[in-house]
Amino acid sequence: MNTIPPSELIINPDGSVFHLHLRPEELADTVILVGDPDRSSMIAGYFDRIECSAANREFRSHTGTIGSTRLTVLSTGIGCDNIDIVMNELDALTNVDFTTRTVRPLPERRSLRIVRLGTSGALQPDIPLGAIVLSAISGGIDGLLNFYAGRDEVCDTALESAFVEQTGWDVRWARPYFVHSDASLVELFTPETYRGVTLSAPGFYAPQGRVVRLPLAHREYLSRIEHFAHNGLRVTNFEMESSAIAGLSALMGHRAVTLCTIIAQRTAGASEADYSAYVQRMVELALARLTAKE
Repeated sequence: MNTIPPSELIINPDGSVFHLHLRPEELADTVILVGDPDRSSMIAGYFDRIECSAANREFRSHTGTIGSTRLTVLSTGIGCDNIDIVMNELDALTNVDFTTRTVRPLPERRSLRIVRLGTSGALQPDIPLGAIVLSAISGGIDGLLNFYAGRDEVCDTALESAFVEQTGWDVRWARPYFVHSDASLVELFTPETYRGVTLSAPGFYAPQGRVVRLPLAHREYLSRIEHFAHNGLRVTNFEMESSAIAGLSALMGHRAVTLCTIIAQRTAGASEADYSAYVQRMVELALARLTAKE
């Protein structure tokens, strides 16, 4: 039996995992991930009952119930590096025995249902401000998944090759990867959403084609991504977390999908600074679907 050393999985004196400060029994099987800690508390305001809350750095969580559905809402902060922390610790809470520090045998392992609710910029002119984009496929130019064994087994390598070829991807940048979201969650959220490929970047400005004062290394970078097409697929939006959630979930055996409300229209050069109503609509849609009786 493989024992995980304390240096690889740090458990706090109170029995909680190092960064998230959650104990295994405090995690629900349905997990909503958001970037903003305040949004975590906002979503928890919809709960009928809150069992427990935890906070450490940007990671703020609440576990409770809506009707008979138990949920955890957790803020991740920004970026795929934070998602690497969140996903590994969520999986440890789910599938590692904290007493013996061993991975639970296969019959005892749990699969989480993970839904990220984020904000994003649209890359296609037909996707308006306030729209909700469903990431049927999450593409990563962040490089994170390339550090994990089995990466090719969960990725759409044909889509990856087409993207590299059509965009003239610079070999000095991280190798892109593309992961399909869980089919059952895609079906659950298809009504009232736009479906497409969401691209996660390792930054907000130049990696997403934004120019403030520093110029881009390749001026045609954003245009090539906007015009990419493969088997009816197109890149619908840019954000910074969905690829790591989709990729690590697929490797770990969890089910995941990302929904993003559009607060910037990149092709039109427009944005909405006060997007609270857009986020509220997305949150209410997600909670209604996640708690609906089958």
